[in-house]
Parts: sequence; structure tokens; C-alpha cells
Amino acid sequence: MSNRSKELNLKQDSICVSENREIENGASHVLPINASSAFSFKDIESSIDVFEGRSDGFVYSRYANPTIDSVERKLAALESAGTDTDVHCILTGSGMSAIATLLLSLLNPGDALFCQQNLYGGSSDLIRHVLGSKGIEIIYGSLSEPETLNTMATRNPNIKLIYFESPSNPCLDCVDIQGICDAAKKLDIKTVLDNTFSTSYIQQALPLGVDYVVYSTTKFLNGHGNGLAGAIICRTREERKSVWNYMKLLGTNASPFEAWLLHNGLKTLAVRLERHCHNALRLAEYLEAHEEVVKVNYPGLESSKYKAIADKQMQLYGAVLSFELKGGLERAKAFMNACKLCTIASTLGNVDTLLLHPATSSHLNIDKAIREEQGITDGLIRISVGIENIDDIIRDVSNAIDKS
Repeated sequence: MSNRSKELNLKQDSICVSENREIENGASHVLPINASSAFSFKDIESSIDVFEGRSDGFVYSRYANPTIDSVERKLAALESAGTDTDVHCILTGSGMSAIATLLLSLLNPGDALFCQQNLYGGSSDLIRHVLGSKGIEIIYGSLSEPETLNTMATRNPNIKLIYFESPSNPCLDCVDIQGICDAAKKLDIKTVLDNTFSTSYIQQALPLGVDYVVYSTTKFLNGHGNGLAGAIICRTREERKSVWNYMKLLGTNASPFEAWLLHNGLKTLAVRLERHCHNALRLAEYLEAHEEVVKVNYPGLESSKYKAIADKQMQLYGAVLSFELKGGLERAKAFMNACKLCTIASTLGNVDTLLLHPATSSHLNIDKAIREEQGITDGLIRISVGIENIDDIIRDVSNAIDKS
């Protein structure tokens, strides 16, 4: 490493401030955290070339950062693995910021957005209260029959975008992604899929025709509950540039540290999801056979009306399920309080098993009649099944049912 302080004959107070950053040998084996707000240039000509887009480079971490760039490239590679598609990614500060940034970049006042009723509660709030207040019409409907889009588009010619989840949160409803996208393309309508529950390891959305994919990478992609970030997947460099301009101006960028945490989590994504999904299927089968359980929502069950769709477009059935015990709200609360291994937490996708009561948390602000119409009853419990030994998970759930 060269010693700039010697070369420049610096005083001690200048040495304290200056950087000794040239590394001649021994580059980091793992991705480093580039904790720098701005980046330097060797001369003004290089700076001008980067600012004017003639050369690649990093300017300011709100625009781009080497650590963030590395993770974006990995997520894009995962999304396009096994295909000829060259896709692009933007990393944001959270899943909600990814959704907001993308939708704001794609919709203008006077446009209409078509989406499911049974979305994640935060997404529903964003769509209704933010987009809806900015002159964007929100149209709700079912996506269970893709051919109905023709009728919907005829009635509402301003529909420019379809936003949906599959499986949905928290009832695990699945829709025919390819059918929806094929119908939307004929109508010149763009599609956005929130693929957080599945990740591209379980469900690659772009080959099915989806135009944009969003993630809360906080969940399964990170997997350890120690970071907060979101991701937007775009098909083309031009589409990424358009969305990137909004991200840049809105300031919804991720931080290098959060990107680094996500990078570490991604290393074990495949092995984690295999175990997650194995455990979830076993737990769903156990719950379905229990006499105290009213219903179980999980697309991998033979009894699920979504199993055929899941088999068509998913490699595994996912790690999230929801179920309802006899006794409604009070029984659900008693069950959750009786669990010892499973933890009550307002997230999902961690390596440990997590419980959520949607009606009093994620979907608290959704009208009760709308919730119940979508199957989100007061007694519904969502479980993000972890990678613990499945016998331990089942024993904890069984004991809690007995005590509730």
C-alpha cells in the first residue's frame, strides 16, 4: 500500500483526514461494504465522462454504490438463471419503497391500476391512500379467470397496470401468472408481481411473462431477519433507467450495509428454501388432519384448489401457510400465546418459525367485511415455517393447540 502522507509530506492533522486506499495486492475475498457517500475521480475529465454517461462509474451512493451494484447483479442473475434474458435490478431501502418507487414510475394521474383485493395490507394501504389520492383510479377485482381481463379493460380503458401477488398474503391464493400476462399483453397492459413469498428460486416470474417483479428482500432473500431492503426487477436497461430516475429523486435507495447483509443471506437461499418448504408441507399436512383445525391454506396440499396452478408455475410450494382453529379470535390468541418455539413477529422469511395474526396486525387497516370476503377472518393465523427440526415445530404447535 502506498503511503500518500510521505509522498505529500503531510502534517499530522492532514494525515488524520486523508485516505490511504490504494491496494496493490490482496483484494477482499468476500464482498466489502463500501461505506462511502461519494466517490472520487482521478481527474475532472473522468468525472465529466461519468456524469454525462459516457463512462461507467460511481458518483454518489444515493445513485449507485459498488456494494449495492454487486448485489443487484446477483439478484438479476438469479431472476434470469436458465434463460436467455438479460434482466436488471434496482435495490431499494425496503419492500414498500420498491413497490412505491415502481408504481409511481409507471402510473400517472388519470391512469387506472387493477389489483386483487387480497393483497398484503401495507400494499393495499399504499395503493388506496397514496396512489388513490394522486388521481390514479384503483380498480379491484378477481384474477382467478384471466379471460375476464378483456371485459374489465373494455369497461375501464384507462387501466395501464395490473399489480398482484401469487401466492397471496396471507391466504396463499394462487393465480395463473402466464394466463394473466398473456391476456394483459394483448391489451397493452403492464404487469407487476410481488414475488416475495416465493423468490425466483421457487417461482421465476419473467419467463411466465411478468413485466416487473418486486420483492421485500427483508424476507426470504435475506432470511435472517437482520436487514431491510427491497428489489425491483426490470426486463430491459431502458426500463431500469426509467425506474432508476424515480428511485434517485425519491431517495428510496438501499444502504451499502443492508445490501451487504442481503448478499450474505443470499449465499444460503437455496438450502434454506428446500428446508423451509419441506417443513411447511409437513406442518400443513399435520394441521389439516387435526380435528381442532377448521381450514388450512397451503398450495401444496392435495386438497388445495390451487395445487394444479402451483404445480404449473412453482418449483416448491413455499414456506408460508395460514390456518384457522375452532374458536375464532380468542382461540387464535390463546394458541399464539401458548407457543414456545414459534415466535410472534410482524415479518416472515426468517430461519426460525414466526407467527402473525393478520386481522390485528398486517391487515388491521383493511375493512373487516373486505378482509372476511377474502378469507382473512379474525381467527386466521399465518405461519412462516422455519428451518428448525420439523418434529420440534409440530410438537410446539400441537402443545399450543392443546393448551388454547
